[in-house]
Amino acid sequence: MTRDILIEPMTATGFAPFGDLLALTDTPDKLINQGLCGRWHDLAQLDFSDGRAGISLFRSEARSLPYALEMVERHPAGSQAFVPMSLDPFLVIAAPDAGGRPGMPRAFRTAPGQAINFHRDTWHGVLTPLSAPGLFAVIDRIGGGANLEEHWFDTPYTVRDA
Repeated sequence: MTRDILIEPMTATGFAPFGDLLALTDTPDKLINQGLCGRWHDLAQLDFSDGRAGISLFRSEARSLPYALEMVERHPAGSQAFVPMSLDPFLVIAAPDAGGRPGMPRAFRTAPGQAINFHRDTWHGVLTPLSAPGLFAVIDRIGGGANLEEHWFDTPYTVRDA
């Protein structure tokens, strides 16, 4: 039995059930620094039950397609943003909650310059760069207590280009 997931382009509307798309629009919200810098303001809903926001650097090995999706995870105590430190697209996988388990996953490919923020308690795949260097700034909850739940699929999904 084939369990394929076709990759969709990343759009704010398509990704909205899972989180926020961080991307430039044509016009910034305001100009700052003597008019030399555009500011696109407050693009992500950072949400933590306790603790504080922290910025960490992650370096992940690049993956290739088709990609075997064996596991998703979620963070019940805080949101998690992935901000690439290169202009390379990356793969984003998310799934709705279906009674405490992940529902049917969806896969998105970001465009150069896009970043994402998963809402708190959203099932999602691991950081999945499609090319090196796979360097990301990750903004998430820093604090005590458990904040990771994993779900391993009995049969992996295959993520591939449409």
